[in-house]
Amino acid sequence: MYEIQVEKMTCGGCAGRVKKTALALDGSATVNVDLKGKLIRLASTSGAAQVARAISSAGYPATVIGSGV
Repeated sequence: MYEIQVEKMTCGGCAGRVKKTALALDGSATVNVDLKGKLIRLASTSGAAQVARAISSAGYPATVIGSGV
């Protein structure tokens, strides 16, 4: 499991798009969104950097901040 900081994720719609983007890479991933903290916690077979790049490409600058959480 790892954490990704997601800037510009400010509402439920944003959170839904971010989650959808992560699930598009791995449909069986577990994605928990912390909207207030602008974080997602993710357990996935996709690499953290790959997910962060996809989220950034979707318009939400993302940075991996932790793994093994």
